[in-house]
Amino acid sequence: MHFTTYISDLLYRYECVIIPGFGAFLGHRVAARHDAETHTFFPPYKRLSFNAQLTQNDGLLANYAASAESISYAEALQHVQHFAARLNADLQAGNEVVFDKIGTLSKNEAGKINFEPAGESNFLTEAFGLATYSFDAVTRAIPVVEEPAAQPKVVTLEQKQRNSPWLKYAAAGLLAVGLSGSLGFLYFKDIADHNLAEEQKAKQVVDQTIQKATFTIENPLPAVTLNVFKPKGNYHLVAGAFRVPENAELKVEELREAGYKARLIGTNKYGLHQVVYGSYADRDEAAKALREVRNSDNPNAWMLVQELD
Repeated sequence: MHFTTYISDLLYRYECVIIPGFGAFLGHRVAARHDAETHTFFPPYKRLSFNAQLTQNDGLLANYAASAESISYAEALQHVQHFAARLNADLQAGNEVVFDKIGTLSKNEAGKINFEPAGESNFLTEAFGLATYSFDAVTRAIPVVEEPAAQPKVVTLEQKQRNSPWLKYAAAGLLAVGLSGSLGFLYFKDIADHNLAEEQKAKQVVDQTIQKATFTIENPLPAVTLNVFKPKGNYHLVAGAFRVPENAELKVEELREAGYKARLIGTNKYGLHQVVYGSYADRDEAAKALREVRNSDNPNAWMLVQELD
């Protein structure tokens, strides 16, 4: 069986692909970046890592192999177990294990597994078609603009005569303020009191107008009935099971953006967080939805039947 190809295919769809009895490949999204020194743009990509602690079977790889080879799940699981045994034997013998387009595994002197990503494939589907782009630095010369020398301002006799009345009026105003400071204070106080009284009258008129206003809707809108989705039922369409809770939540968000009523239904007996496309109370309705999901999104989707309490 072509397990390397199967694992590669699954890494495009999932963030965690477990080889039961051996370990798991994990994908982490890395945002696009720009290297200012080399003038290079790097697209977003899925950075791969390997975790030797995730060895419990979540059914993902065996299900995919069974579908690809047209064999039963039990037979596919046996092939997966044999594959994991060969990998462990090769590493124990000091050999490197190469996964095409994924990376290379080897054991160090301390007996721990090292993983070196291949780096030639980008498993982030949203970055399909994007490549690294480099460009030459652009140097622009900033022209120096010489400002003309400031010309002296010439004021004609006619302008002086036209401006002189303002000086006269200003002097007269200052003189008036100086002579009648107390009278001016009383005058402005009367103006302020007058403005306050007028403002109160205007406010009373507005309040009376609002109280008398009547609002009538001649053509009321018909009542709207909302069909709120209630995630009930014991027939669940399983999209996948994840060891890491964050990966399960990301999968739920991805399916909801695609229009599915996805949710988490808890953990299975292996401690894996299960993500479902939706839950149904009617078996025939669930079977119909499963066929649609397999044809349009995930041929490995399967139905889980739970006994209701």
